[in-house]
Amino acid sequence: MRKTAISLGLFAAFLANAQSIKTTIDLVNVKDDKVAVTMEFPKMKSGDIKFHFPKTVPGTYSVDDYGRFIEGIKFYDNKGKELAFTKVNDNSYSLKNAQNLSKISYLVNDSFDEEMDTSKHKAVFSPSGTDIEQGKVYMINTHGFIGYIENMQDVPYQLLIQKPTDFYGTTALVDQDKSESTDTFTLANYAKVTDSPLMYTKPDYITFNAGGMELVLGVYSPTGKYKAADFKDNLEKMVIAQKKFLGDMNTNKKYAIMLYLSGGDGPKVKGFGALEHHESTSVVLPEAMPKNAIDQTITDVVSHEFFHTVNPLKTHSEEIHYFDYADPKMSQHLWMYEGGTEYFANLFQIQEGLITKEEFLQRMGEKIANSKNYDDTMPFTVMSKNVLQDQYKDQYRNVYEKGALLAMCMDIELRKISNGEMGYRDMIRKLSQRFGENKPFKDDKLIDELVTVTGYPQVKEFYNKYIAGNQPTPYAEYLNMVGIEVHKQESAPLFWFIKDPNQTGYDDKTKAFAFDENSALSPFAKSIGFKITDQVLALDGKTVDIQKVQDFIGYTKTIKDGQAVTVTILRDNGGKKEKMELKGKAILDKMTMEMPQFKANPTPAELKLQTQWLTGKK
Repeated sequence: MRKTAISLGLFAAFLANAQSIKTTIDLVNVKDDKVAVTMEFPKMKSGDIKFHFPKTVPGTYSVDDYGRFIEGIKFYDNKGKELAFTKVNDNSYSLKNAQNLSKISYLVNDSFDEEMDTSKHKAVFSPSGTDIEQGKVYMINTHGFIGYIENMQDVPYQLLIQKPTDFYGTTALVDQDKSESTDTFTLANYAKVTDSPLMYTKPDYITFNAGGMELVLGVYSPTGKYKAADFKDNLEKMVIAQKKFLGDMNTNKKYAIMLYLSGGDGPKVKGFGALEHHESTSVVLPEAMPKNAIDQTITDVVSHEFFHTVNPLKTHSEEIHYFDYADPKMSQHLWMYEGGTEYFANLFQIQEGLITKEEFLQRMGEKIANSKNYDDTMPFTVMSKNVLQDQYKDQYRNVYEKGALLAMCMDIELRKISNGEMGYRDMIRKLSQRFGENKPFKDDKLIDELVTVTGYPQVKEFYNKYIAGNQPTPYAEYLNMVGIEVHKQESAPLFWFIKDPNQTGYDDKTKAFAFDENSALSPFAKSIGFKITDQVLALDGKTVDIQKVQDFIGYTKTIKDGQAVTVTILRDNGGKKEKMELKGKAILDKMTMEMPQFKANPTPAELKLQTQWLTGKK
């Protein structure tokens, strides 16, 4: 009986592999920074075939066209003969009478290198991009390496990674062979493929158990400045706090973090941040950051991605569940997916004792100020649904500002009407119990579902006014309910290159300040013809030195309104960096900020609600 069972098991495994798409990524024979990929298919059921690479992927809200990094693509029949095809666009190929299609081969270029030349395309956000550096590191966001045949997204994939024997792959996937030169993984479908990034480099990783979950952190530090062990204590403290905050909403048994630190002689990377997946997150940060700054970023940014395991990865609408990689349809609910998640990433820190209530309030105050840089009357549902369109994409960053504030105000609203018994976290928990990873909700019915799970019709009124409606959210009114008053005050006149200095980045390769392309230029920058893609090398001859950045900032604070200034920049000119000087008269920004402060003498009702809100206790 045991022998028969083993035989049947082997047969089942053979049958599964025979019906899967065998995909091989060759990290050994790399030429000209290009990786060879082959895909072998089971017998086709249809003669006409469409093969796609993603236009965009879940968790990103921009058109990236990953197919543009592919070259030398060839299609073969079961006799090894090349098949004719038509290239429809950057991402899609069409084949007629291809029922004998057996294999596809192509080369993959990495997106990190393209970040040095954005004259033709908007750069792919680095954490969702790809890097190929032979002998050093391979950042494999799988959606940048692997395509799919239309109507075969649910066919399993067998993924084989041919790797240098001295390389280690950080991933949440489980290697199914014992070879030092090959890693083998089985993935249920294409969605699981795109949900499973890997980072290969010389081994530098740690594993530990946090709150019953196995966590692996792999680090690539090009100069060897940092090791994975450097971040263990902070990461462990953070994850334990997160698991406690989420309770039964998180069921992860394993979670992988791929931390790519850019610097040294590697590619110029400027899209710092992270991208979420069900069991992992890929993170890109500059190696030049001090350790305490990386620790704080891990707490703020990586925690945000981990909270995505609840929303939208396990609780989401049909647009996300049945994601169309070739022609994506976006959901209306970025206020919840990104805004609510960003709120959680801050709320858990106050509720689990990682920050003080004053620090938490300061963060919310900064979000109120930052949200004023966007259209406060634009319905969030409209922006979310149309975020890929040019007229809406510049409003996207507001999901981390106003989106988080909407969740905060809904939290206070729920606490008020429930006499402290229910908050935003309770609502999301009930929503996740009603739906889940395999049961999506209908996008236009979410608000009805929220009324159902909370039992409060007032939630719909809030939603219709401030989320689906065009009424600016009355933050002062909601904060007053929890014993906080908002004071309007003039900020000190500010000289800088963009409206929000906090969005300033640093290019380690050019030793210059760089800016996110969605950042709004300051009045001064506009007056001298500065472009958002320009990089700042120096101001009045004072060069940018990241180790002495406070000296540079200190000098900007001495500049008077109308003072003659000279900005030395690097400008992209047809793929080549050109050094230029821009001259003009300084214009200092003056902003009226709404700064929340705890009341000196809140009423007993306000204090009670404040305590319930900030502690999460009833």
